[in-house]
Amino acid sequence: MAKFLKNITIILSVAMFSFLLPAGAFELDWSADDEIRQNYQPSKLEQEVLPGLPSILKEETSAKPVQTKQHNNPSISTQPIESMVPKTTIETDYSSGYKRVKQMKDDSFTAIKIKKGTKFRVQSKTKVSDWNTPGARMTFESIAPVTQRYISVPAGTTFKGVIEDSHQPNGFGNGGLLKLKADSVVLNGKSRPVNAKVIRANDKIVFFNNIKGKRGYIKGVGKVVDKGENFYKKSRNASKKLANNPVGVIVSPIPTVVGVVGYAVNLVASPVTALWAKGDHISLPAGTNYVIKLKEHAYIY
Repeated sequence: MAKFLKNITIILSVAMFSFLLPAGAFELDWSADDEIRQNYQPSKLEQEVLPGLPSILKEETSAKPVQTKQHNNPSISTQPIESMVPKTTIETDYSSGYKRVKQMKDDSFTAIKIKKGTKFRVQSKTKVSDWNTPGARMTFESIAPVTQRYISVPAGTTFKGVIEDSHQPNGFGNGGLLKLKADSVVLNGKSRPVNAKVIRANDKIVFFNNIKGKRGYIKGVGKVVDKGENFYKKSRNASKKLANNPVGVIVSPIPTVVGVVGYAVNLVASPVTALWAKGDHISLPAGTNYVIKLKEHAYIY
């Protein structure tokens, strides 16, 4: 009951206080501000009372152009930003069967890459030999497909090659030499540059990209030894003939001794004299199988 009476008392007090206040709110009086604005004119007072700028300062301010701070460092370019942006040409390639946007033709980032070390099994369409001069052209054709990401090089693809170096058999038992290189591939009717070396020729491993004829040093040694052996055989036959003659029996051992000496001289001298021997020629007919390997990444645009 006491709580009820307390609530009734509070409600009555609030109602009486609200009744005594006019309109239940305060009203601001702006009349003083309007009177000051009419009598004193603040904008005019500001122009007449406050001091103006000196005339010299006004002239300097109006005559002196606004300058921007320049850097003394010559490495910092002051050219507009637009001129520093590299210009690129954007084009779309539809010829290879897929849509691919690419930039400038020297930008390998947007090209399809055939990785360095990729091998291609090819067959030559051109006969080559150590009689060919460096710079002579030749043609290969792939006999097995090679597939990588984004690209497949089918069988029957044409590779173009060149003879980088060649020479015929020469001294020290060296045979003929051919150094071949594939420098382009034809894909989608367009020639693309590649840099590939030959690692196999006619199913034989090629070292340092040098295809060589058989060496003639060992053969040269054998030829010299054979000459000494033939000389020894002839001397033995001469001794036999002398032994059948009663007068020649006395001197019959002499040809045999000379033959032995000659054979020994040829045997000892054969490693030296074989240095002037020559190896075999190298000739690879059309239809020879090769394996070529990329020395660098190839980019297909």
